Amino acid sequence: MQKKDCFYLGKIVKKYSFKGELIIKLDTDEPELYEDLDYVYIENGNTFLPFFFKKSSLQKGNQLRVDFEDVKNEADADSLLKSDVYLPLDLLPELSGNQFYYHEVIGFEIEDVNYGKVGKITAVNDNVAQPLFVVENKDKEILIPLIDDFIKKIDRKIKKVIVETPKGLIEMNE
Repeated sequence: MQKKDCFYLGKIVKKYSFKGELIIKLDTDEPELYEDLDYVYIENGNTFLPFFFKKSSLQKGNQLRVDFEDVKNEADADSLLKSDVYLPLDLLPELSGNQFYYHEVIGFEIEDVNYGKVGKITAVNDNVAQPLFVVENKDKEILIPLIDDFIKKIDRKIKKVIVETPKGLIEMNE
């Protein structure tokens, strides 16, 4: 399994018991979708190792308490703390309409209804207060805030995102 074939599910944030149980903080608005998993992949350097569940249960909000088959004690659990957790892309629920996963729109063209063709989405920066489309336009980088009101249409067939941004926003980035 490679990273490009997976999506980030969350991070192991703490131990739950001295028997090796752990808490995964899920990075999702719908944690109940991941309540009955059989396994996850845990990133270990450049590899992804599968870890199978003996049992799991949702805790407060978006926390999943897990008991892995091969994690038998506190020392085993300690070795997994702060590890990123992934699942294969085919386990992502399919979205429709203007809902999308960030990884899904990488490579899509972006067009503004007033400005015209802006460029190609090369990334989504979600490490800032407001997530941004990172758009390549010739040799320049244009940043467009991911605001629901700006996004008019996601066309998956022709791989295009149509937006309507405030006048001057795109020109300001050029």
